[in-house]
Amino acid sequence: MPASSPTRPLAGAWNDTTRPAAERADALVKAMTQAEKLQYVHGFFPPMVKPAAPDMIPSAGYVPGVPRLGIPTLRESDASLGVANQVEQRKGDVATALPASLATAASFDPAIAYAGGAMIGKEARAKTFNVLLAGGVNLTRDAWNGRNFEYLGEDPLLTGIMGGASIRGVQSNHIVSTIKHFVLNSQETGRAILDAKIDPTALRESDLLAFEIAIAEGKPGSVMCAYNRIDGDYACENKVLLTDVLRGDWKYPGFVMSDWGAVHSTEKAANAGLDQESGQELDSKMFFGAPLADAVKAGRVSTARLDQMVHRILTGVIASGLYDDPTPATAQPIDYAAHAEVAQRAAEAGIVLLKNDGDVLPLARTARSIVVIGGHADVGVLSGGGSSQVRSVGGAPIEIPLTSGAAASFARVTYHASSPLRAIRAIAPQAKVMFVDGSDPAAAAAAARAADIAIVFATHWQTEAQDAPSLSLPDNQDAVIDAVAAANRHTVVVLETGGPVLMPWVARVPAIVEAWYPGQRGGEAIARVLFGDVDASGRLPISFPRTIDQLPRPRPVVSPTGGTDNDASANAGAGDAAALPSYPVEYREGADVGYRWYATRKDHPLFPFGFGLGYAKMQIGKPRFTGAAGTPGKADITVTFDVTNRGKRSGTVVPQLYATLPGGGAPRLVGWARRSIDAGQTTSMTITADPRALARWEKSGWRIGGGAYALTLATDAEHPVSSGSVTLSARALEPGSAALDTH
Repeated sequence: MPASSPTRPLAGAWNDTTRPAAERADALVKAMTQAEKLQYVHGFFPPMVKPAAPDMIPSAGYVPGVPRLGIPTLRESDASLGVANQVEQRKGDVATALPASLATAASFDPAIAYAGGAMIGKEARAKTFNVLLAGGVNLTRDAWNGRNFEYLGEDPLLTGIMGGASIRGVQSNHIVSTIKHFVLNSQETGRAILDAKIDPTALRESDLLAFEIAIAEGKPGSVMCAYNRIDGDYACENKVLLTDVLRGDWKYPGFVMSDWGAVHSTEKAANAGLDQESGQELDSKMFFGAPLADAVKAGRVSTARLDQMVHRILTGVIASGLYDDPTPATAQPIDYAAHAEVAQRAAEAGIVLLKNDGDVLPLARTARSIVVIGGHADVGVLSGGGSSQVRSVGGAPIEIPLTSGAAASFARVTYHASSPLRAIRAIAPQAKVMFVDGSDPAAAAAAARAADIAIVFATHWQTEAQDAPSLSLPDNQDAVIDAVAAANRHTVVVLETGGPVLMPWVARVPAIVEAWYPGQRGGEAIARVLFGDVDASGRLPISFPRTIDQLPRPRPVVSPTGGTDNDASANAGAGDAAALPSYPVEYREGADVGYRWYATRKDHPLFPFGFGLGYAKMQIGKPRFTGAAGTPGKADITVTFDVTNRGKRSGTVVPQLYATLPGGGAPRLVGWARRSIDAGQTTSMTITADPRALARWEKSGWRIGGGAYALTLATDAEHPVSSGSVTLSARALEPGSAALDTH
C-alpha cells in the first residue's frame, strides 16, 4: 500500500458514503495494522499523562487516531449538563450549563431534551471535542442517590424517550454520544464494589427497558458500562449484558466503552464484550495495552475479537457522522447568548409547582415589599457536583471545596452566577426587594413579618461518588422555613435540589416550587415562573416520599465489612476496587420502581410521579378509549379527549395514560402528551400507548398479552380523570431497532 501524505489520508471503500457504516468500518479494519488496532481500543486520561501529546486537551479522555486512514483522534468530554470542564480549567474556558437532567425530564417534552443535547453537542464540536460522555438513563431507584440529578427519573418509558431525544440532539452535530451507565448504577456510595442483585425479568422491564428504548430512539454511537457488579460480574465484563442482551437481543452495532476506572481484567472484559478501555490511568493497570497485545498473541483473545472491537468503534464513529465531518482542529466561536436561551427554556419548562394554596402564585408585580431568604439567592443558583460540573458562562460566585468523602478530590459545592434576587428585582422594579441570608430563623422571621411576600430558597446539594447523608434539608433550613411561614402567610418555598427532600413544614407553607438545579439561567427562570411570565408547567419525573420509611431502602446499603471505594482513584472512585470486598445490594422491588412501588404497597407519597400544578384552569373532557385488538399496523391503545382552558391565562397541560396489564400488577405509564392552550380555548388531544410499555418480557422476547387492559387517563400517577378498559389479542412485539444510521 503506498504511503499517504500526512494531510491527505488514503482513499478506499471506507470513503464511499453510499455504503452502510458497518461495511465502511470493515474496509477500514482490513486496512489497519495490528498496532493501529491495538492503539484504538484504549484511551488516556489527559490530566495524568506526562508529557501530553501536542493535541491533547485537558479533559476526560483521548484516543489517538490513525491519520493515514482518516480515522479521527477521539477527544472526549463529560457532558451530562453541558461541556464539563472541571478536570482542568483552561484560561477563559467556559460552557453553557443546562439545568439538572431531572428538570429536563420534568418538562415531559422530548423537544426540550433534543434542544439541550443539540446545544451541548454544538458547543462540544466548537471546542474540538467529538465524543460526549452524556446520555445518563439510570432509573432512580433510591431517592438519596447522589447522581439522581444527572438522570431522568423513575419511569423507563419517560427516561428512554427523553434520553433518546437528548442523544439525537448531541449526535445531530456529527459527534458521538454515549449512553450510560450500563447498568444498575443506582447508588454512588460503594458504587465500585457493590453487587447489584435483581430478578432478570424485572431487570428487563425496568432499567434495561429504559436503555433499550433510549438506544432505539437515540442510536448512540457508544454505550458506557458501569462500575458496579451485576450478579457477581463487573458491568464491564458481564457477558450476559454486553453480549447476550446488547448485541444478541438488541442488535446494537456501536461500541462499548468503560467508565473511567471500571476495568478489572483483560481477557474476561474483552471476551465479554468491552470494546474500549477508557481513562486507563484510572484503572489499577492498563488492561487493553500491552496485556491485550499479549493475550491476542497467545490466543486468549482472538484476532477476530480484536477486529470486532475496532470495527464497533469505527461503526459508531462513522454512523454518527464524525468520520466524514471531523471536528475542527482549532476552537470555533460559540453563540453563548443563544445557548443561554436554550438553558433557560429548559429550566422554565421543568420547574414544578408543588403547592399553591390561596393562589399565592403567580406573584403580582404590584407587591410593595418582597423578602428573599437563604440559598445564596443574592448571587446564584446551586448546581450538582462531580464530573457533570460545568464552569458556566458568568462564572461561579461560590465554590466550596470538599474536605472529606469520596468526591473530595474532584467535586465542589458550586453556584452558577444567576441571581434570583437580581431577576426578581428586574421583574418587579417598583417593589422593595430585600435579601436575608437565612442563617438565623429569628432574623428571617422578622424580615418576613415586615414584607408582603416572603420567598425562601432552600438547597440540598448532591454529588457523584457519594450519596446524600439525609433527605432532610441541611443547615437548619427546616427551622428557617417554619419560622418564616409562621411570620408571613404569603410564604413561598423554592427548592433547589437534586431529587426529593423531606418537607416537615409542608402543611404550613402555602406555596412550594421545585426548581431542581436550574442551570446558568436558573435565577431568571425561577423569577419568570414565580411572576407568571411563563406557566408553571413541569411535572415530577420522580415521586417525593413523606418519610424515608416509605422507600424500598430508607438509606444507602453499605458494606457490612466497612470497605468503601473512597480511597480508589480520584475521578472514578474505582481504581483499586478489585482489592475491596464486594457486597450485595438487593433490588427486591424489581420492576416496581418509584410510583409502582407505592401502588403495590397501597401507599401514597407526598407528591406522586407526574404531579405538577399550573396557573391555568384546565378541564379534561370525557375521554374515548380505543383498542385495535392486535390489528396489524394499528396502534394497540389510544385515548382521545378534549381539554378546555377555563382560566384567564394561557397554560400547559400534561395528561398521562396509565395501564394495568392483564394479570394485574402496578399500573405503568404508557403514554403522555404536552400542549399549551390559550385562555378560553378547547383543543382535542390523543395519546397513543407505546407498545414497549404495554409488553412483558417472556423468556426471550417481548409479548403483549391477550386480555383486558385497565386504562386510566390521569394528571399524575395518583389522580385519575377517567378510566376505561380495552381488550387486546396476544401478539409478540417486534424488537425495536437499535441500529445506528446506516449511512
